[in-house]
Amino acid sequence: MRKFADISELVAAEGEHLGHSDWLTVTQDRIDRFADATGDHQWIHVDAERAAEGPFGRTIAHGYLTLSLLAYFGPRVYTLEKAPKMGINYGLNKVRFLQPVTEGARVRDGIELVEVKETDKGLLLTLRHEVEIEGGERPALVAEALVLVVP
Repeated sequence: MRKFADISELVAAEGEHLGHSDWLTVTQDRIDRFADATGDHQWIHVDAERAAEGPFGRTIAHGYLTLSLLAYFGPRVYTLEKAPKMGINYGLNKVRFLQPVTEGARVRDGIELVEVKETDKGLLLTLRHEVEIEGGERPALVAEALVLVVP
């Protein structure tokens, strides 16, 4: 976990890799709860018996579940000791789902602060996330997320 005193210290890290989160096991319970929250109950996610005969040999997490974990991983990679007024999810520039996350797999996120732009609303951070699968050859997901920080 990388700690910054405040937003100006984080801004000074522009262009740097901020670190990696700890590993998180993606459980069937988490997958099922995401299916319930989104209404996406496709068999590849929730039917272990049928998925065992499918292309991955077990159920897989929804791509959007993996993407939603960025909100979980962020505070586990870096924190600000003096928090700004607020930080707002401002959207995404790019998202690619490169490898499915099977039930029981462990994933972690590596974050790079790609760019900081000053706007009339605050500081717009561009963060590159790479969600790795433990033992995997390719990442599960690569995404460029935007966060608007109001100091």
